[in-house]
Amino acid sequence: MHQFSRLQTVALAARAFGNYQHVSKNIRLLPHFFNPYRLSPGVMSTHTSSSKKFPVKENGVFPELLSYSDGELLQKVLEIVKKEKLYGKMEEYKKVVDFMHPEELRKILDLTMCRDGCRTRGEVDEVLERIVRHSVRTQHPHFYNQLYGGIDEVGLAGAWLLEAINTNQHTYEVGPALVITEFAVIEQMVKLYGWTEGGDGIFCPGGSLANMYSLVLARHKSNPTLKRRGISATDSPLVAFTSDQWQTRGFSSGRPGASSGRPGTPAMYLVFTSDQSHYSISKAAFWMGIGLDNVVSVTSDDRGIMRGAALRDAVQKAKKEGKQPFYVNATAGTTVFGAFDNFEEIAEVCKEEGLWFHIDACWGGAVVLSAKHRHLLNGCEKADSLSWNPHKMLCVPLQCSMFLTKHKGLLHQANCVGATYLFQQDKFYDVAYDTGDKSIQCGRKGDALKLWLTFKIHGMDVIEQRLDAAFIASRYLEEEVQRREGFELVREGHQCTNVCFWYIPPAMRTKERTVMWWQKLSKVAPLIKERLVLEGTLLIGYQPMPSKGLVNFFRMINTSYPVPSKSNMNFVLDEIERRGKVLDIDQLE
Repeated sequence: MHQFSRLQTVALAARAFGNYQHVSKNIRLLPHFFNPYRLSPGVMSTHTSSSKKFPVKENGVFPELLSYSDGELLQKVLEIVKKEKLYGKMEEYKKVVDFMHPEELRKILDLTMCRDGCRTRGEVDEVLERIVRHSVRTQHPHFYNQLYGGIDEVGLAGAWLLEAINTNQHTYEVGPALVITEFAVIEQMVKLYGWTEGGDGIFCPGGSLANMYSLVLARHKSNPTLKRRGISATDSPLVAFTSDQWQTRGFSSGRPGASSGRPGTPAMYLVFTSDQSHYSISKAAFWMGIGLDNVVSVTSDDRGIMRGAALRDAVQKAKKEGKQPFYVNATAGTTVFGAFDNFEEIAEVCKEEGLWFHIDACWGGAVVLSAKHRHLLNGCEKADSLSWNPHKMLCVPLQCSMFLTKHKGLLHQANCVGATYLFQQDKFYDVAYDTGDKSIQCGRKGDALKLWLTFKIHGMDVIEQRLDAAFIASRYLEEEVQRREGFELVREGHQCTNVCFWYIPPAMRTKERTVMWWQKLSKVAPLIKERLVLEGTLLIGYQPMPSKGLVNFFRMINTSYPVPSKSNMNFVLDEIERRGKVLDIDQLE
């Protein structure tokens, strides 16, 4: 009798079931009953089947059961991306999210990981499609939840290309194109932010780390010996100043160990930041050993702007208490109000007191690319450093963040350790392009490529038009909030694209605004948002602001892509009113 091979036997059986088209020397899909070696589900299961497995041939894959032609899996991913419009052209009628609670989602996603992996094409396809199906569609026109939005085809192409290159950026020899791209982008941005004599910078994983770089440089400039001896080697605690909220930044440029004004009392170095600043300043303070007690919150005005007079008062008060101001963090586009601090006034105080002046422009820094709105950054050229996240308002794919400074060489001085297996000084090329030693990281992605491709392919005119459209949409929304019954602005005349407002249900509009009334109003935004999320029609943020005595309100923001329109703004208010007008007093008790 003719002896058939295992593959021939499977092929004959498949032909009998009408599945011959799936069987050849590259079998792509077999019915479940042809897979007797499948493991029972289990998280990272380590047991093996008692039956003999097919030999593992190439890259750990069983070719007889699951085989892809070159690029076929990538083609499947592209097919899903195009079908689901994950590059910013999603239809408005689709859901922003299919919300499920965590335990429900864990069951649906089938997060088990077994030794055999996926054994059929159907399994692989389902894994990919489920991940997309149960993710938030940030490309949707009605995703306004955070300070970022969708991405376009150019951005996605840049992100994919970067992943495909898959190299590090610590030395020129392993990442030549990425290294010189970062050099070019940093040089351009340094000029745009007004440092005409040049500067330095680095791309890093997120604005929080970018802000931390500013503290590291400020500390090193103030006292280079701390790099070797550490904070424990000095009796001068480091103190930072921030605004009257709990989020802060910080450092001082005073001489370590300088007299505090009180004999026998060590000077304390303080970080100053606005009460509206990002929480990353506080985190940086305790990560770096400065301590939260040494972060000073500077009270902002009614619109959330930190002024020079308030900063000067805070600095003088700290000095009278025997502490030594060291660093000031200002914000270009605060997280909630979108406020731009008064950089001209702050720069004057910093110059008077010898303080490091940093600007957290992670949200609002994009306005440097708009002729109409660039004035919001007036005075930024007087800062020592600045951070910006192109992945926010500009909608470059996450993550894309940079730290810039006007002090050439200081990044390297503060961070270098001279690892000889990477940063040899006798290489045959210009080792100035081995940028890894000025970074706190060793492994670092070439995120500058994504921003450069956005500039290169779109051109600055397209980017400027998109930014301006976001501001136009926000101004229209503000006008509509003022015009519509039941809506009320928290603050008028926002500087950025943030618009903050309350929705007051009909049952509350004629009631006296007592303490109890405000307590009830604080429950309106969370209840409306819950209904919007469960329906999947709209994602928008809300928050209280205790430092200003404000109960929960909606924070609506616009980014540059998908380009927002007036009809989008009307939809937001219509949806909030649709869900809010049916709320009654009993629900708010």
